Amino acid sequence: MSENICYSDSYLRTVAASVREVQPAEEGKGALVVLDRTVFYPGGGGQPADRGVIRAVDGRSWVVVAARKVGDDIVHELEPGAMPPEVGAAGFYQVDLDWERRYRLMRTHTALHALCGVVWRDYGAPVTGGNMEPGAGRMDFEFETMSGDLVAGIEAKVNVELARARPIRVDFLPREKAFAIPDLIRTKVNLLPPGIDIVRTVEIVGLDLQADGGTHVASTSEVGSIRVTGYESKGRINKRIRIELGDPM
Repeated sequence: MSENICYSDSYLRTVAASVREVQPAEEGKGALVVLDRTVFYPGGGGQPADRGVIRAVDGRSWVVVAARKVGDDIVHELEPGAMPPEVGAAGFYQVDLDWERRYRLMRTHTALHALCGVVWRDYGAPVTGGNMEPGAGRMDFEFETMSGDLVAGIEAKVNVELARARPIRVDFLPREKAFAIPDLIRTKVNLLPPGIDIVRTVEIVGLDLQADGGTHVASTSEVGSIRVTGYESKGRINKRIRIELGDPM
């Protein structure tokens, strides 16, 4: 099993590691590298996988274009054509995140949770979908109707909550204890597989608490502000809100 530190410490940018396995490249893609430990988020829940570099102490380096979870391991996809590193050599390699990109994703993900928290608190609308890229994202909600005035009000409320510098807490709970928390699952469909015994939760203290596997900032003050860039209907009771990050505070 790969140790993935991003779930407990989303601010750690680099870690020493050894190569456990190298898998052959898929057609048109790069080789896949399994490390004993990593800081790369493998993607999921609408948050894209991290990118970065694997470095060897002898000066060689490999660009990681994506990561994903396969079973209990995190596999790192190298850029096409690159000769992969050698298996073994404990502590011989260093894993470095593209930190600027990761941090923007952390800010974006927390902003979307603040949006979700406001919409749930004030309108009782569950989430039906979502996605993000660094600095921008969208969430779909179960609204029958949506208007410019409604969206403007939501934007203002979210920015008030972000400015309150609410702390973000991550916890790991036994499944039974987690599911005893009311409204822990905000999506219309429960996406947590039955086999997951420990549930990771992310809480914006005083605003939002839900099951989530992604990376987040430590305080809403790091998000800055958001602006709604558009809204649209995706069905009779499915409405989409698009946001972008403003400058950090």
